Amino acid sequence: MTHQNKVAIVKGAAQGIGFEIAKRLFNDGFNVALVDYNEQGAKEAAATLKGNGQEAIAFKADVANRDEVFHVFSQVVKHFGELNVVVNNAGLGPMTPIDTVTTEQFNQVIGVNVGGVFWGIQAALEQFEALGHGGKIINATSQAGVEGNKGLSLYCSSKFAVRGLTQVAARDLADKGITVNAFAPGIVETPMMEGIAIKLAKENNQPEEWGWKQFTDQITLKRLSKPEDVANLVSFLAGSDSDYITGQTIIVDGGMRFH
Repeated sequence: MTHQNKVAIVKGAAQGIGFEIAKRLFNDGFNVALVDYNEQGAKEAAATLKGNGQEAIAFKADVANRDEVFHVFSQVVKHFGELNVVVNNAGLGPMTPIDTVTTEQFNQVIGVNVGGVFWGIQAALEQFEALGHGGKIINATSQAGVEGNKGLSLYCSSKFAVRGLTQVAARDLADKGITVNAFAPGIVETPMMEGIAIKLAKENNQPEEWGWKQFTDQITLKRLSKPEDVANLVSFLAGSDSDYITGQTIIVDGGMRFH
């Protein structure tokens, strides 16, 4: 698959799923803008991507800040002269039993996980319209946005919200030639997930392996997901084979949730 001269923005691209998505789209032929709050991490990630003519470049932005998101999107278009795909991937996933949630935690998680997607959709729309064509918006939700997970009150709430926002945006933007879909990963081997597994194990006075096992026992295919499993789906959603798909949340979790 090739997407010569096409441009993709991937938010939260310095590591984990975001980086693997950026890498896959780059290998598919996209020029890729890696957007992350961790500017140094994004620069290091971008430097590893070498291709035949396409370019990967890092940009810094706090995705929860609307002005920063709009500014970075305009920077990307100014640099590349084009924008075709936006992947709203940045997210936070702390363990938050309901009785422990603070105002600060609430604002931070909802700001990044929901606000980041909302502002990303708005900024994408602005640039697509200015460029005079449609495009593809791809949002990160989760299997925890399909079925509530114990102890993840903020994360689940935010990811359920992303599913709803994806459906509304798909309806609102269809006549502009813009498709909007979401991908819902399961238990992926990433630094964020490792932190959750370690915290769960410590709270139960168990070794780290026990924490991971609590998740793998739920998976039909009996293995944790690799970031590449998620990137494969995003590659499909970013390409022409998915042109007739919009408003959907596609689960890639090895068989945890069946919907």
